[in-house]
Amino acid sequence: MTRMTSSEAFVETLASYGVTDVFGIVGSAYMDALDLFPTAGIRFIPTVHEQGSAHMADGYSRVSGRHGVCIGQNGPGITNFVTAIAAAYWAHSPVVAITPETGSTTMGLGGFQETDQLPIFSKITKYQGHVSSPARMAELTGRCFDRAMSERGPTQLNIPRDHFYGEVDVDIPAPRAIERGPGGDGSLDEAAALLAEAKFPLIVSGGGVIFSGGVDDCVALAEMLNAPVVNSYLHNDSFPADHPLWCGPLGYQGSKAGMKLISQADVVLALGTRLGPFGTLPQYGLDYWPKGAKIIQVDADHRMLGLVKQISVAVCGDAKASTRALLGRLENRELACRANADERKAEIAQQKTEWEAELDGWAHETDPWSLEIAEGSDLMHPRQMLRELEKAMPNNAMVTTDIGNICSVSNSYLRFARPNSFFAAMSFGNCGYAFPTAIGAKVAAPDRPAVAYVGDGAWGMSFGEILTCVRENIPVTAVVFHNAQWGAEKKNQVDFYANRFLGVNLESPSFAEIARSMGAEGVVVSNLGDVGEALEKACDAQKRGKTTILEMMVTRELGDPFRRDALKKPQRLLEKYKHTNVA
Repeated sequence: MTRMTSSEAFVETLASYGVTDVFGIVGSAYMDALDLFPTAGIRFIPTVHEQGSAHMADGYSRVSGRHGVCIGQNGPGITNFVTAIAAAYWAHSPVVAITPETGSTTMGLGGFQETDQLPIFSKITKYQGHVSSPARMAELTGRCFDRAMSERGPTQLNIPRDHFYGEVDVDIPAPRAIERGPGGDGSLDEAAALLAEAKFPLIVSGGGVIFSGGVDDCVALAEMLNAPVVNSYLHNDSFPADHPLWCGPLGYQGSKAGMKLISQADVVLALGTRLGPFGTLPQYGLDYWPKGAKIIQVDADHRMLGLVKQISVAVCGDAKASTRALLGRLENRELACRANADERKAEIAQQKTEWEAELDGWAHETDPWSLEIAEGSDLMHPRQMLRELEKAMPNNAMVTTDIGNICSVSNSYLRFARPNSFFAAMSFGNCGYAFPTAIGAKVAAPDRPAVAYVGDGAWGMSFGEILTCVRENIPVTAVVFHNAQWGAEKKNQVDFYANRFLGVNLESPSFAEIARSMGAEGVVVSNLGDVGEALEKACDAQKRGKTTILEMMVTRELGDPFRRDALKKPQRLLEKYKHTNVA
């Protein structure tokens, strides 16, 4: 054991776990440790807001496969982490939230910046470590880092501010890697038997395929079976989009081709996905989930198996290891799906061709309100603009998307050839996610272009982080969809409340001008013909260290709502409640 201060034990443990970057806002609660960061080779990246810090840690971890780390001042600085840590929880991101707390001897007295910080994060973290004594600083710091990886999710390291001081005898822990297996032999045998008998197998490739590094193995299995592959919701990078067996994402605003193909499947292999409800709901009027198909679900967390969908075989295993085990079991077997492989591949090609043609020709939304809004407008239609962005997107780009109508519609157009390229707030669906997450992704992979898709409503929550980009020389590109509205909620008021618009219309100054005043580039794009060139120039500017905000001037047309079954048309019984349109 070595004698050192508890701050030194904390920082030495960070270094032992390979931490090189920490996002946060400076605070007196942890300043003794902060003073040691440069000596330990740790870059402290000061941000504009703590929520942005935690989103940056999320993006950093999802690109790098390493821990993302954020830290802030006790009390209000820590409560500002909550939304972003919840998003990281649903994204299975190994973020470590370091939460300095009020001093241990004054807790409960109602002092300055005091709150009980452990209960706040209890439902949105995989593990909480509370440093009850300076002597346990290194032990609990290491445990939080280990659990973030082994549990695939955020952890909280809670440290009373007085515990950063004093000398302790300590052993610095080393990272503990957990090797994950393929699952039980019985379940794998049963899964292989179903796949061998399948006449129309289909693979749903989920986030677990990415986390495990199993994309190449998934490709090998798909090729063995000649099976179409769809991405689980918001994991568009879980299978290469340039592969002929790729059929696009399921879920909201996903691929009609993928939906029509899965509806024909007799066996579905759900690989590394929990089959969340938002990613399997009907879309475009298609109730596509195959009612009579046998479902094989592979997930590393046994609690996810059969949670949402009725399944035939449950395999509790690592997606990569399970896929390899299935490949081995199927290698020398006679596969029923080989007899009609050519027919199935032709069906895949036809469905994809029809879907791409529909996207190419999707000039306007078809509901009466959107058509009226679009008539005579010289602004860009959102879908056509998204198509142009798709065409111009660099092959190695990392794309983050916020929540909102246009950002969600982009699910139809975002295609990736490599994993760890697409990041969304997943089922937590919070606004203000995309831009700071892109910043964290850029720190983790500075040689790759980072592009954030953001609606103008969510942009108001996050554009302050332009200052982080400028101050810290972290160049990214933000594509801001300026349609002067909260589109997702406005669509509900169109469909259910007779166009009575309350709280959804937004009037904003020029976002491009704001960006220029903050030291970034700002470009207004109003013509479809300029979209691709603007994106290419903005991504190229990242090589020169320049952040660019592309302000896309688009019509107020709106895509389908998130869930038509989530609201019902109101029955107003009293005349005074039948108010008229107020916008």
